[in-house]
Amino acid sequence: MAIELQQVSYSYADRSLWKLTALRDINLSVPLGSMVGIAGATGSGKSTLLQLFNGILKPTEGTVKVLDVTIQAGEKSPKLMPLRRRVGLVFQFPEQQMFEDTVEKDLIFGPLNFGMSLEEAKARARQAMLDMGLDLALLERNPFKLSGGQMRKAAIASVLAMDPEVIVLDEPTATLDPISRAELIRLLERLCREQGRTIIVVTHRMDELLPYADNWLVLKEGSTAFQGSVKALADDPSILEQCGLTVPQSLRYWRAVADRFDLTDEAPRLTAESLAELIASLPSGSGNSSEQHEGKRDGHE
Repeated sequence: MAIELQQVSYSYADRSLWKLTALRDINLSVPLGSMVGIAGATGSGKSTLLQLFNGILKPTEGTVKVLDVTIQAGEKSPKLMPLRRRVGLVFQFPEQQMFEDTVEKDLIFGPLNFGMSLEEAKARARQAMLDMGLDLALLERNPFKLSGGQMRKAAIASVLAMDPEVIVLDEPTATLDPISRAELIRLLERLCREQGRTIIVVTHRMDELLPYADNWLVLKEGSTAFQGSVKALADDPSILEQCGLTVPQSLRYWRAVADRFDLTDEAPRLTAESLAELIASLPSGSGNSSEQHEGKRDGHE
């Protein structure tokens, strides 16, 4: 496992009158090389959870295992600097953390601080740019003169330059236009499928990630409301509504088609194209029936 949480709770100001419990009894398993989505309403504990993955926060109860490092509540933690190189944490709006006058200087900052040579750091920076689909000519540019999408990718590349085995991203597509959002998600999937990196993404735009994530974790008020595959989530999408989330259109549509035609197979990659192919493969006339069924459903709602 890349990450395993066993009965983990976390409270802010744990020993004071202002104690605030953000996470309660979380059990989580993230396989190596998988892509996992995390969703939940504001205040559900998502950002707190992410900071447990590389030791920024330590559990107040339970055990956090990340790669070969174990962090046990109440016990002295092992050295966490090596872990923080292996687990890259990309905060929301990561471009706000950029500060150098060229993209290259920003990208080599982390590797140099983790002990890499200048030559190796520059090589890592170039590879990270290519992995994020960016032109190497941008290395000499001021990061604050890039487009919004380029700047977001460069900021993620600054984490990728440290060659982490696990990459954890908090709302990576926030404020981006639809084309840039889709492109970024595809780049993250490529890092997972082609390079074997474990990718964990917190998102409130579940539709974007549904075609790619292997598993989902949904939080509600600091507790696990759902953990499992897209198929399991498709079997009961009302879980999302119970957590204060909007059920993605593609998930609603798949549920309507599955109910109409009594489908029991694994849910497809939930894109408009995959759903269209599914409907086309159904018995003659079924496509129109399903569209009428969904149209009535949408009209009713």
